[in-house]
Amino acid sequence: MAKIIAIANQKGGVGKTTTSVNLSACLAAAEKRTLLIDLDPQGNASSCLGIEKETFAKSNVYHALINEENFESCIYKTELPLLDLCPSNNDLVGAELELVHMFARESKLKVALEAIQNKYDYIIIDCAPSLNLLTVNAFTAAHSYLVPMQTEYLAMEGLSQLLNTVRLIRASLNPKLTLEGILLTMYDSRNNLCKLVANDLMTHFKDDILKSIIPRNVKLSECTSFGKPIILYDITSKGSEAYLSLAREIILKSEKRPDSPQVKMPLSQIPKFEDYQVQP
Repeated sequence: MAKIIAIANQKGGVGKTTTSVNLSACLAAAEKRTLLIDLDPQGNASSCLGIEKETFAKSNVYHALINEENFESCIYKTELPLLDLCPSNNDLVGAELELVHMFARESKLKVALEAIQNKYDYIIIDCAPSLNLLTVNAFTAAHSYLVPMQTEYLAMEGLSQLLNTVRLIRASLNPKLTLEGILLTMYDSRNNLCKLVANDLMTHFKDDILKSIIPRNVKLSECTSFGKPIILYDITSKGSEAYLSLAREIILKSEKRPDSPQVKMPLSQIPKFEDYQVQP
């Protein structure tokens, strides 16, 4: 059965979609059957994987949520053989209004995923930058959630609100929901502010900070305009190494194995966690 991870942060511009797309791609490169669900009406994750919007106009995650289509018919192949995508577009804006009047509205995604969970090792959900009913559906369906955090002070302000929402979800809808980790993104070792924020986060959330850290990297911005994940755009870049490291960390944590998974990509070696750790 697949492990379902929701990538969530109500603040925009923290690298949430970038993380969803590139983590999914790196998991697929590690020979893990992976499904990426684009649960953001902006549909950026779908664009980042080069899927044309006309292709899925009448069959996407919106139609699966409102029971117009079964989930399997809303899944599309990508350039990576083991990576599938359930895309979204602006139609998803209306889904929240329609869900309000439905029975068990918070569990629609969870129920929809039951039919396909055994076909994947990982299901990654890219949530919208808000704590709305769609995000609640993601948290209800997920086994864990991952929080991308930009290393700036403003990005820290919404974290308590997110954690409070998760506490409410655990209390009423999904008691087994756990924190996969807090991922530091857009880290610049030359910037003293980045170092201060990173060290503050490590002090307050020591056990929850993931060891892999995503650096500020222009290649990560460029690859989205080409509709490719970073490992297909520039596998030698620092951004690619960081997300391969993150995928390795997620797999080891999920499977609790001391050995590292073999990533079937043309790499001389897998980056180590400590290469990206922030030194106090």
